[in-house]
Amino acid sequence: MPNMLSVLEEESDIYEVFPPHVDTSSVPILTDSPTKKPALKTYNELYGLLQSGRKHEVKRIIRDNAWPINSTIRSQLWPVLCQQHAHDKSILEGFYWDMVNQIFGTTELPDKPILLPQFVESGYCIAYHLTRKGRSVADRVVCVIGYAHPEITYSPAIYPVTAILLHYMTEEDCYNCMVSLIAAKDKMFTQTKQLYEVTWRTVMQIAKKHVKSAAVHLARHCPSTRTERIFMDWLWWILQGLPFTHLVRVMDCFFNEGIKVLYRVAMAIMLLFYKYSAPQRSEWMNEILTTGIDSALTKFCKQIPVTSAKLLRTAFGIRALSSAYILRVFTKTKMLLKSRTELSYSRSLVRSRSSDNLPTSQSQVNIQMMSHTLTIRELFTLWTWLPVRITMYQPVLLYTTEEHGCSLTTFYVRVEQHEPTLLMIKTCNNEVFGAYCSTRWYERNVKDDHGNRQAYFGTGETFLFSLYPERAKYPWVGMDCAQGDPTLDHSAELFMAADSKMITIGGGEGQAIWMDENIRYGKTDRCLTFNNPPLCESGDFEIRVLEVYGFNGV
Repeated sequence: MPNMLSVLEEESDIYEVFPPHVDTSSVPILTDSPTKKPALKTYNELYGLLQSGRKHEVKRIIRDNAWPINSTIRSQLWPVLCQQHAHDKSILEGFYWDMVNQIFGTTELPDKPILLPQFVESGYCIAYHLTRKGRSVADRVVCVIGYAHPEITYSPAIYPVTAILLHYMTEEDCYNCMVSLIAAKDKMFTQTKQLYEVTWRTVMQIAKKHVKSAAVHLARHCPSTRTERIFMDWLWWILQGLPFTHLVRVMDCFFNEGIKVLYRVAMAIMLLFYKYSAPQRSEWMNEILTTGIDSALTKFCKQIPVTSAKLLRTAFGIRALSSAYILRVFTKTKMLLKSRTELSYSRSLVRSRSSDNLPTSQSQVNIQMMSHTLTIRELFTLWTWLPVRITMYQPVLLYTTEEHGCSLTTFYVRVEQHEPTLLMIKTCNNEVFGAYCSTRWYERNVKDDHGNRQAYFGTGETFLFSLYPERAKYPWVGMDCAQGDPTLDHSAELFMAADSKMITIGGGEGQAIWMDENIRYGKTDRCLTFNNPPLCESGDFEIRVLEVYGFNGV
């Protein structure tokens, strides 16, 4: 009798696990063939491991345990996995329904369609197996997210992930999970259009290094103008392409380990597609030749000829693809993209360099009266080197050693919140040189996910210049490279660094400008970031005057 009862419980599992807003008739229930694998872990076993901080063990178990699609474990496990990513572990009870009441005036589902936030992409509102009511619930959750997080301007993955969560939990639990993921230190979702572009460019760079044959295979069968287009769709190979059974297993790992799982799965899809389509007479090569690479890859994802376990084994079997490496590629790609966006914006401005965007006569008088380094002629020379958008604003002297004393502490107090700034150094030998610094000096205090201060910051808009005795501008070496160029060494991206003891601009085999904490002595050398010569003859210099300019209204 006990055995019969357990069978009945197992058979009724599908009706118990899914909430009422899921169309259970359309959910594919796959049962693995009998194997000698050990029994699947239970929620209580995993929860105990999580509580004792054994995260590595939990990661291995979640990767290996292919719980059935209708297992009850996810309704308990997923909320716990999501909540571990939140900054603030406490979630206010009833907050979601208070927000719903504020926005809609009732907790009843509205009859009319809900206006979705601007960050949603209508073509990617994937509902999977939700009923019509379930779709309305997903709409409402995403709408509340939009109200609670107005800073999110573009994040098309939020809707489909919300819909997936709703297959295993209540509306309120789903919202709480999404809020935890959105607030994660290691970003689970990109929240702007620019960062969304950074992700697909990151996938493209990783693919060229770690699944090179597969990347070459894709490029070979793709018109040159379309290669990037394929990588733009990388997220939808997973969220829109994979069968629901495979997708749920990917989500098990994603909710635990973060976005690196999606990068790895994208690599695995490329590897498997290459394996099945590379042979000349294969079914999938025929598909490529008949319908094109885009359609063939999309169809391959939908009909993927391997189990979810094999997909994950392939994904996690790619060597040397660590979270730290992915983060480095992501950060580098983000910096390159931001630098070129700023440059193209400056170039797109059509205003000429006429008297309309030169310093006003009052600014010129102020600078003549206060500056010990700049003549009007030199000011106008500098003006032609500035990004065009900055010439729309008037210069203002923020700090000068003549008036404010020689102290880095005072320098930071007066300068650190301004962006951009122009540093001018006049040495005791009357040499005049400096740097246009694209980023706030306050960035020296920003910490990474491990609590460490970043060594270098800034963007490729930063440049060096010399005014006397030589007159020259030294822009970033990467400014003319192809967008997202992966060949630039890290040492060519060392723009600005600072702490309580020194300031540095430029790095790699030397520092373009270095100053001590008393703003008295400094040194200059060739560096890889700007490929500049030393900015003064001797290399070492004594500072007569340091002046720092900001721009009113930027």
